[in-house]
Amino acid sequence: MKRIWAGLVLALALSLGADPVPAQDQAVGPVTGFPLPRYVSIRAPEAYARRGPSRSHRIDWVFQRRNIPMQIVAEYGNWRRVIDRDGAGGWMHYSLLSGVRTAIVEVDMLELRQRPDPDSPVRAQAELGVIAFVEECADDWCRLDVGGHSGWVPITTLWGVDPGEEFD
Repeated sequence: MKRIWAGLVLALALSLGADPVPAQDQAVGPVTGFPLPRYVSIRAPEAYARRGPSRSHRIDWVFQRRNIPMQIVAEYGNWRRVIDRDGAGGWMHYSLLSGVRTAIVEVDMLELRQRPDPDSPVRAQAELGVIAFVEECADDWCRLDVGGHSGWVPITTLWGVDPGEEFD
């Protein structure tokens, strides 16, 4: 039975795009075993951030947009302590969050390039504050999907992905 549960947890971790084996020097969540901090996105069209990890705690923030990237900084049971790019947040029930990776564009008129190379042709541009889907990151570049347009951008121009982070 333990082997079945371990397989299910590994399958869930892989489907969420998370690394099930954290680095030795990185903190891990006591509930999931995933790295802390880590990035996720809001799944629901409306998500409450509460003062504490239960429905009886006061609501401090109401996030009213799907796919906003959030950083998980703590775990407690079915609750995750999250912050947004401005540091606002609180405790959210895990069912309001998704492993789909998104990022916020931090540079106005960010150029999405054909290849991860600053001399590569520009395919599109994204405005400051746009939420983009992160398809993959490697060598300090990320491939984004923004409104059906895809391209590569430097990882330093985004909030929702850490420098040096690699995934596909």
